[in-house]
Amino acid sequence: MRFGANYVPSSGWLYSWLDFSADDARRDFADLASLGLDHVRIFPIWPWIQPNRTLIRQRGIDDVLALIDVAAEFSLDVAVDLVQGHLSSFDFLPSWVLTHHRRSLFEDEAVRQGLAAYVSALSEAVATRPNVFAITLGNEVNNLWPSNPTSLEISRDWARELVGVVREKAPGVLALHSLYDDTWYAPDHPFHPADNVELGDLTLVHSWVFNGVSAIDGPLGGATVTHADYLVELAAATSPDPSRKVWLQEVGAPRPDVGADDAAPFTRGLLEAVGQNPALWGVTWWCSHDLDRSLADFPEREYDLGLFTVDHVAKPAAKELAAHVGARRTPPASRPALTCDVDLLRQPERRAEVAPGSAFHREWARLRAAGPVAIVTASRSGDPEYLKARGIHTVR
Repeated sequence: MRFGANYVPSSGWLYSWLDFSADDARRDFADLASLGLDHVRIFPIWPWIQPNRTLIRQRGIDDVLALIDVAAEFSLDVAVDLVQGHLSSFDFLPSWVLTHHRRSLFEDEAVRQGLAAYVSALSEAVATRPNVFAITLGNEVNNLWPSNPTSLEISRDWARELVGVVREKAPGVLALHSLYDDTWYAPDHPFHPADNVELGDLTLVHSWVFNGVSAIDGPLGGATVTHADYLVELAAATSPDPSRKVWLQEVGAPRPDVGADDAAPFTRGLLEAVGQNPALWGVTWWCSHDLDRSLADFPEREYDLGLFTVDHVAKPAAKELAAHVGARRTPPASRPALTCDVDLLRQPERRAEVAPGSAFHREWARLRAAGPVAIVTASRSGDPEYLKARGIHTVR
């Protein structure tokens, strides 16, 4: 099982790409290596590498490669996200899709061709580094849709096309597609749950308790602490392939939903719960370092999400994560399962019925208090081979 951190530089946030310093990165990666982590997820900023549709800056690519090489100095593997895109409430899009050129990056053919060129160039470059193990199309690209019109069909075609580019240019590297949880929970969201489980080489989930789950029972309540496990389990149940693994690619202890005094027990409980899930591939914490409060206009919760302060002091969540990295993981040999009447692959309009606070979610959380509980769709609840493959012994 893999443990890592989403890399947010301690100095200058991701604006640091504009004045890249390998020495600053070394100090940050030394922090992460001290916890025993094995990987980082990094975020090149798309418009700073491709400021014009037909211009891809080699200097920008070279800085990405330099950061990957610094990670290798600390035995850290690297996952590279491509389309940023959306980060910490800000959208970073090149001017050639904005202003007088406004056009949807999902629908417009010229934009898609330009984006494919960017994905091709950066994927081919980073694949030359042996410590790069994964390339994700972007960070929660579905956050971009309100200003970039799309539909279920167009979104899927867009992602399928770019995943194909990654696979062509970076063979042997995991090709992945990252979406935030409205794809699981929002009935009218124009990105399909199937995109999570059928595109890319792993299913990716991002678990944030500020999506409403923390309002159910507080920062240390069962529903809150087990939300990551619930989302991993929902993803596993939705996948047509019972052996497909799920990467918890983002999870953190956001304030005010999780107060400073609750961060350690919340982190401990979360990792203990999700660590028992046999579908789990790995955990990547958001994020490596706090955001310097000299930077303006971020949402309040973004400033204190780091495992380390900007002065490189380990916080309580960091110590809990480090303890879990060294712990023995023992998923149960078999588990009971709760039947879900909603088939997210065929009924995306029913997503609200499995969202946090729904009757189904509350029943699962109640049962989860006694130990690990799988989720199985009604259509597969009577399939003994499928149940065996997922380690399910009884269904209710």
